[in-house]
Amino acid sequence: MSEAKKKLLNLFRSRSTSDRGQDRPRSQRRHERRRSSTSPPRRRSERSLSTLAYTEPRASGVSHASEQSGPTPFALTQWPPPGLAAEDSLSQGKAMELIASGVPLFKGSRRPVPHTTEDYYTLYATCEGTGHVGDDRAELPYAALEVASFRLGGPGPARHPWDTLENPSMSFCYGTRPGTVTLNHWVALSERAGPILELRDPGITPRDIELSTILERLIYLQGGIEEDYDLLYKNLYKFLLRDPDRFISPHKAMEKQIADLILVLSRPEWIDFSRPENQVVAKFFANATYVDRGRYKLFFHQLLLATELSIRIHSRHHADIPKEKLLGQLPPQISWDLALARKWSECMTIEKFTADTNVQQIKFRLKRKGTQVKTLRKFARVMKWPNLVSVDSVLKDRDPETALENRSSDTMSYFTGVILPGPTLPWLLMNSLIDCDEDVGTNSLAALTHIHRQSGFQYKSTTYWSSTSIVGKVLGPTCQEIGGWIGPARPAPDLERIQIARIRQRQSKQHLTIRDVESMMVRSDPLGPPAGTYPIAEYELLLPDSDDVVDTVRIEKLGLKPVLIPSSSAPTVSPKDRPVLFDASVLFAIDGRSWPLRLSYDVSFISAHPCSKGPHPLFFDYIHKAIRVDEILTIRDWGGLYGNSSTGDSSTTGSSPIPNSTPKPEDESERVLAIESFGVVDNEVLARAWCSHWGLNAIVADMERTCMACAIREAYAACVNVVIMVEGQGGNNNT
Repeated sequence: MSEAKKKLLNLFRSRSTSDRGQDRPRSQRRHERRRSSTSPPRRRSERSLSTLAYTEPRASGVSHASEQSGPTPFALTQWPPPGLAAEDSLSQGKAMELIASGVPLFKGSRRPVPHTTEDYYTLYATCEGTGHVGDDRAELPYAALEVASFRLGGPGPARHPWDTLENPSMSFCYGTRPGTVTLNHWVALSERAGPILELRDPGITPRDIELSTILERLIYLQGGIEEDYDLLYKNLYKFLLRDPDRFISPHKAMEKQIADLILVLSRPEWIDFSRPENQVVAKFFANATYVDRGRYKLFFHQLLLATELSIRIHSRHHADIPKEKLLGQLPPQISWDLALARKWSECMTIEKFTADTNVQQIKFRLKRKGTQVKTLRKFARVMKWPNLVSVDSVLKDRDPETALENRSSDTMSYFTGVILPGPTLPWLLMNSLIDCDEDVGTNSLAALTHIHRQSGFQYKSTTYWSSTSIVGKVLGPTCQEIGGWIGPARPAPDLERIQIARIRQRQSKQHLTIRDVESMMVRSDPLGPPAGTYPIAEYELLLPDSDDVVDTVRIEKLGLKPVLIPSSSAPTVSPKDRPVLFDASVLFAIDGRSWPLRLSYDVSFISAHPCSKGPHPLFFDYIHKAIRVDEILTIRDWGGLYGNSSTGDSSTTGSSPIPNSTPKPEDESERVLAIESFGVVDNEVLARAWCSHWGLNAIVADMERTCMACAIREAYAACVNVVIMVEGQGGNNNT
């Protein structure tokens, strides 16, 4: 062992940790610890890490060896760096240059929910920093898949997760690796968005008008309108609304017309598109005979009022800031009406209708059908659909009598492109593919729906799983992911040749508090708590050996066991006619032995944000344990979720010893297990299955995009206890 390393280890051993807070909450304990007795603590309010400059001058009268160390190399290969000794200290500017250059900085925030009490809130996480490259989000390969998200301020992608109508934001949902999500999505799962608002009757009623009048006005609006105040007033109050002040003070001002339209659309008789059961829009307009209680006409009436409101809100006379403020304060039901109006105008036009015979005789022109067909064909190829030739033949058919959109309400929604934001797109996409496959039985897969999102199915010895299913999350490294689906995956012997499987998933015990989210940046500071000087001995350079791979792990079987339903509550229909609820497990062969792991908990796998100029040194107080993937089966109850001992040998907390290395009980919820899952993709599947077995959420870090230190810091930011380290292998979201 080199003399420099011996000095470094001796310094670690000589440090005292007796000042660690014993009664602090998890989100406060870590960032209230002092650095050392020779370095007095600095108040946090003096400066935020995100505002520090790399060239900040050092205090006068202080001399550091780091000041003569020369330029920083692009990538560190040893610690201390050349020219520095373990007993040296760094100034703040030099510490930023050597330790924090290119690291991602994780920032959490809370926002109130309009029209609710303080008990309800939304949570977000963003990544800041200097020099970091890339993103933790998967790029959507086709524009047709972007309809899953809706930016309130207007067309175009959202720049921030709070800019979208749906929450959690679908623009900031999928991670870069199959089966993973972003840090923002993980944080948003702990929010309390509030109950569905029950709107009071505003007392303003719309005029009763004929369907033909509604359709004529919609056709007129398709060509755009001149923003003439008198004309807008006449068209609105002569045909659609009643102006209560028409003799005293007519509502010619646009803000008054906006207020009246909001009040009318707040009436309880309209369709609430914020409710999941109403988000397959085509069932309201595809065919009048399919719609009950006269909602065919109601849909077009509501669409017209929402279009009139959207035109006025997005008027060229309105500045962006007041417009965004108004859109952010609208009741959710009204916001979803505006989403419907914009989607309709972007995707559909009414060419003609027959008013005197049958309301079914409405002819639409589908603006996006060509793009939707191209996307579906790409989706089928990525999923390696078993009956691809037949599907291609159907998609090329141009016979108007057998138009693709007329096969079902799902195909009508998908091929028209009138798809509301949120979770419906993956199911419309897959159901449209199924409807275009002539070999699938009429009712075999008809029960696939976004209402039951933890589902998958088997088709011709191949399984496909929703990205929200724990089976899909765990098997993701062996598959491709596109459009919210993971596949093709290994067969499930317990399923029929064509059968749906709904998976029983328990909620993980891990969740975030408001304090956890708001203290995220401080808790994951790469320099540790602020100080005047930064001793080199307090940092360690982690260099995992990706060449030392485990090659004794193989997936043997995907097991699905039907959940027994009490006879008193069992449905009267036979199992073949309804989806069955299953418990899932994965059987592994490890060094000649079989190891089953139950996929019991619905955990999240968070795609690590990339860093640049790595690897980066890690502050000693980020307690972690590195372990090979084939050793995790000896670990039980990591993180203390069940109140037991975490490991058979809990004395090792990091790759270098520090004083009092045996963790105290208060540290059980903070320790990070870094699993080396290099090599075959089965290793990563084993790590994910183990996490689901115990209910542990995890960071999945590709060492080709980020370093071990930044991944561990992100685990502390997210309050999760596991990092799964991989190197480039696995499926690809963008294929």
